[in-house]
Amino acid sequence: MDIAFSSTIDLAAAIATRKISALETLDAHLAQIDRLNGAVNAVVTLDREGARERARQADVALARGEALGPLHGVPFTLKDTHETAGMKTTVGFPPFADYVAKADSPVVVRLKAAGGVLIGKTNVATMLGDWQSDNPLFGRTGNPWNGSRTAGGSSGGAAAAVAAGMTPFEVGTDLQDSIRLPAAFCGVYGLKPTEHRVSLAGAFPDPGGAARSVRLMSCLGPLARSAEDLALIYRIIAGPDGMDTDLAPVPVEAMPKLDLKSLRIAVAPVFPGFPVAAGIRAAAGSLARQLQAAGTTVEEAKLPRLDLHDDLAEGGALIGMMLEAAQPEPPDQPTPVSRWFAALARRDRSILAWDRFFESCDALLCPAAMTTAFPHCAPGTAIEVNGKHESYWTLPAYGAVFNYSGHPAVAIPSGYDSEGLPIGLQLIGRRWSESRLLGIAAAMAPLSGGFRRPPGY
Repeated sequence: MDIAFSSTIDLAAAIATRKISALETLDAHLAQIDRLNGAVNAVVTLDREGARERARQADVALARGEALGPLHGVPFTLKDTHETAGMKTTVGFPPFADYVAKADSPVVVRLKAAGGVLIGKTNVATMLGDWQSDNPLFGRTGNPWNGSRTAGGSSGGAAAAVAAGMTPFEVGTDLQDSIRLPAAFCGVYGLKPTEHRVSLAGAFPDPGGAARSVRLMSCLGPLARSAEDLALIYRIIAGPDGMDTDLAPVPVEAMPKLDLKSLRIAVAPVFPGFPVAAGIRAAAGSLARQLQAAGTTVEEAKLPRLDLHDDLAEGGALIGMMLEAAQPEPPDQPTPVSRWFAALARRDRSILAWDRFFESCDALLCPAAMTTAFPHCAPGTAIEVNGKHESYWTLPAYGAVFNYSGHPAVAIPSGYDSEGLPIGLQLIGRRWSESRLLGIAAAMAPLSGGFRRPPGY
């Protein structure tokens, strides 16, 4: 058994049947971290001895016939934004360099209660504010496929660790494509759930007890090497938790097994006015043709009549207003309250337009980002796409559209570009339909190609 690259589901089953121990499983992942992390710089905080003790306890419990849950003895890492008791949570920001929360966030509590063994934390962009994972505390994360390229951000350490076999799964955050873009860059799967599906409580260090700054568009979701693993982790972390009052009490269903012949997929290899690399566009077209040959009803997407550029601008404005409202001191010229309500009303119109779009299809297939992993660069540097220089700030556009609308989206590995870098597409579905969306991703995996380990790993 190749422990470092086994799925979460297979690891849990092997531990439960005592084919391997929790300690053996942990040691295999620690060895992978020791061997590879010096070059990749994905894991930035490591609790080696604490994890070994938790793994030993898991083995002792199993020997007594006690099952701790669906993750019994399975190791995992977390993006350095989740509050963890006894372990630093820095978000790559020097003022938080030594911040240790008094308690685990609700998501961490659930993963541990399911039997998971927390190893450590993975790298992020400073204060989660960029699409590369680089910060003054821990430096830059490289892409396992090519160290000169970015792993993406802000969940870049998470995606790189999953791709490199350092962890079987992760939980990232996604405000503007921050799970799906790095998942696409590193060739793994990543789920952004419906807004208000997974608790945001404790997902950002808040040592001053200030009001939570981001309440809209941001989501927590898993990254893994298969859709099935995403479904397992999603079911563990989703749903009301008694702390995040925005969470909707919508039942979390099991992932269904779907027949491609029963599906209706709308395809948009490019959005009007949005740049996309030719290889990504070709990958979307190729997958669409394969789906059609497999009996899926495939149609050219008739996208809602929305100005998507304005949607992105309004999404950015909403983020700015939320951050402004959370500051301890108001600015000299605060944004009028009427602007906030007008922005929410405009967003409602976009949400409803996408709701109507998904009445006629099971999912939309489109790019997850405008390009594959690009060379490390200063934020704001123009990015080359199809021989042209495009704005750095449009990098997450294909994903951020669905942060603005709140719809669930899953990044799926879909082949490789001419330089051998992973291509990621995304599937978007109806709100609250994560389990079905993951079922669609799983059904497509034989065609899209799924995860493949990077060369040399």
